[in-house]
Amino acid sequence: MEITQSPEGTTLKLYLKGRLGTNTTSELEGIINNKLEDIKELFLDLKELEYVSSAGLRVLLIAQKKMEKQGHMVITNANDSVMEIFRITGFIDILDIR
Repeated sequence: MEITQSPEGTTLKLYLKGRLGTNTTSELEGIINNKLEDIKELFLDLKELEYVSSAGLRVLLIAQKKMEKQGHMVITNANDSVMEIFRITGFIDILDIR
């Protein structure tokens, strides 16, 4: 998986490409744990994300909980297969998906 970061003041945009699974969550988790200190708005662009596993959902939930305390997180451009995973797991009701 590839993650491109685009910081703009207190906003951080992350562009995810590939598969967010057990073997690829560590980079995103590192960003969440180390780069969100002064971030008020976090945007995750999933346009090029092909798949999200349960491990990937766990990291998204960690990010959501962290951002609830200091700002807001938005998921953008999720494709149909990722949206189906969000629907089945109930994440569609937890995340702000646009």
